[in-house]
Amino acid sequence: MFVGPFGVPFSCVPPILALFDTYPIGARLGIGTDSSFWVGSFGGIQDGVALLTNAQLFANNGNPVDGVRPVVRIPIRQITFVSQ
Repeated sequence: MFVGPFGVPFSCVPPILALFDTYPIGARLGIGTDSSFWVGSFGGIQDGVALLTNAQLFANNGNPVDGVRPVVRIPIRQITFVSQ
């Protein structure tokens, strides 16, 4: 952590990354974006994206949008929620 001017702490890590701290690799997660959410196994964080394996996309009403994909890369800036 960097302490900026006026003694205000500044972190280069986006706060949303803290949402993933307690989930082990392989944990079953739901990751929400604006109008949909993905459900799959947590594969980690890499280059500003969350990785899910064996993931399926659902509309916000809960209906599946597409089939299961082996790997999905979700940009951190698009994530609205994370649940287990």
